[in-house]
Amino acid sequence: MAPSEENKENLFTNKQASDGNKSAGSERKDEDFGYGLYPDRTRRKYKEGSIGESLFTFKHKCNIMLQFTLDTSPYAKLLLGAMRNSGCTVYKDRHFSCEDCDGTVSGGFDAASSQIVLCQNNIHQQGHMNRVVTHELIHAFDHCRARVDWFSNFRHLACSEIRAANLSGDCSFINEISRFNFGLKEHHQECVRSRALRSILAVRKVSREEAERVVDEVFDSCFNDHAPFGRIPHSKKDAKFAHRDFENRDRYHANL
Repeated sequence: MAPSEENKENLFTNKQASDGNKSAGSERKDEDFGYGLYPDRTRRKYKEGSIGESLFTFKHKCNIMLQFTLDTSPYAKLLLGAMRNSGCTVYKDRHFSCEDCDGTVSGGFDAASSQIVLCQNNIHQQGHMNRVVTHELIHAFDHCRARVDWFSNFRHLACSEIRAANLSGDCSFINEISRFNFGLKEHHQECVRSRALRSILAVRKVSREEAERVVDEVFDSCFNDHAPFGRIPHSKKDAKFAHRDFENRDRYHANL
């Protein structure tokens, strides 16, 4: 499922964004694909860069927190490095967009434009920003490394949502305690399954039964796909070790 080298180079370019928007527009005639949760994708309340935007939105704070995440989060650093190695360099100004969203979501990955949406009206803490950026970068990484059919192949979407819930820290022990979710036996797996289902149902017009069926079909293989971390980063410490191993991978081969 890996894309050709030519396709890799074109995945995160403006040309792909314009072509993708055309196809996505025709697809959205029949189904919204979750775009209704992100109204700024189609109509902005304030002109970009205007005084109104700076005074009446959280855009400035969102961009500051985003930059801090990109500079300090080992999760984000590893994902950005892995994407760069795969021919999909991510640029802050091009591939991230702070926008007002529906109150039920914190972020999203717009495959039509290869852009990560950060919900500036719903993200107010740095830890939350770190998790959202990591979650959406995992979708972007999957978009980069494989021919993910986000709009037509339900299994592809389910697999990426499982991986994002599993590897982003969404289901860390601390986060689960803060949600008052307790459990011992396979609690992490159940959290991943629940978070993936929640994400799918937010952006697709399908029954819960159908979503559960597809998640069950792909769960084992996608849950055990830990790329590019090589392990499940249950904590920031785990992510730091994974990032260190990623950074040192060429040194091991050079010493053989």
